Amino acid sequence: MGLWHVFYADWQMECCGTPFSVGEDVGWPLLFRAAGDVLGGGWHDQLTELAGPLEQGAGPVLRDRSGLVVGVGESAAAPGDSAPLVGLLTVETHGGRLPEVRGRVRSVQVVTQEYGETEAGSRTWEPVPGRRSLRSVDASPKWFADGGGARSEAGTVVTLEVPDTDSGLSHAVRRIRNLPPGSPPGTETAGLPADALAELLTELSRA
Repeated sequence: MGLWHVFYADWQMECCGTPFSVGEDVGWPLLFRAAGDVLGGGWHDQLTELAGPLEQGAGPVLRDRSGLVVGVGESAAAPGDSAPLVGLLTVETHGGRLPEVRGRVRSVQVVTQEYGETEAGSRTWEPVPGRRSLRSVDASPKWFADGGGARSEAGTVVTLEVPDTDSGLSHAVRRIRNLPPGSPPGTETAGLPADALAELLTELSRA
């Protein structure tokens, strides 16, 4: 079992998504994107590093050496078979035929993003990189609050536990729990109550 941070944009949920709760099993098409392409960038704890062969189909697909298989956005892809990539896993329901990743939701945080005018008085708004906050919730909303420009809810950051994978986040949880080196994937969540796990994962995903 590997733990992965996933960004689920508000418009993706409001258009075609089904709300979900902590502890629920889900299946989502995932796209790995350059961090700067998502709300202007400035992401830190939510970033994921992947490495593995890139395959071409309807679009590039990456088979991470840990077992995760996801689509790759054009600006995130790099030439070569095994180039390491650092970016953001995102739910993409409009991206064509992307691999579906199935897993269990372990934590959910609503993202509130700050926006600034592109020019003074323009009333045209764009995300301010890194100016966001996260709020833990038990379930994703279907609809997100619109703050009228300067500050609005922009989606959720979800921690998804995916069978037959491993991740840097899982390694971090194993270290925090003082598990012996070499402990297999899945031991980081074994015996940990769901609410305690969600709290720990929230601590490892800060704005």
